[in-house]
Amino acid sequence: MRLDDQQQLIAQNQRLLQHLNTGRYNPAEIRQLLGELIGQHIASSVEVRLPFLTDFGGNIQLGQHIFINSNVMFADRGGIAVTDYVIIGPSVCLLTVNPHQKASIRLAKHAWLGAGALILPGVTIGRHAVVGAGAVVTKSVPPHTTVAGVPAKIVSQL
Repeated sequence: MRLDDQQQLIAQNQRLLQHLNTGRYNPAEIRQLLGELIGQHIASSVEVRLPFLTDFGGNIQLGQHIFINSNVMFADRGGIAVTDYVIIGPSVCLLTVNPHQKASIRLAKHAWLGAGALILPGVTIGRHAVVGAGAVVTKSVPPHTTVAGVPAKIVSQL
C-alpha cells in the first residue's frame, strides 16, 4: 500500500473510530461500525465495550465468541488476529508497532488477557493461556499456561 493511500485509510478510520466512541449505540450497531472500521463482518457472538482504540484498523481479524472490554488498544500495523472464545480485559494494549520488525500478534482459542496487560510484537498467546493483569508479554505464551509479571513469566501450567 502506498504511503498516501495508507494515510488516507488512517484518516478515514480515525473518523470512524471517533464516531464509534462518541455515540450511543446498541451492540448490533457497535459491531456494524467496528466491521466498517476493520473491513470485516463482525459475528453477532462478539461483544465490544467502548471505547475501542486502534491506530490503523485495517489489520485486525476477529473470530467468534469474543469479548473485548473497554479501552483496549489495537496498534495493528503489524497485524492482530483474535481467534474464537477469547476474552480481553479492560485497558489491554496489543502493540505491533515496531520500526525494526513487522511482527503480528495472535491470540489463540480460549485465551484470556487480564486488565492492563501489554502484548508486544511477535507474540502468540496459546490456547487456553491466561495473561495476568498488568503483565508485559515479550515472548509467546505456551498453551494451557498462566503468565504474570513484568516481564511476564510462567506462574502455572493449566
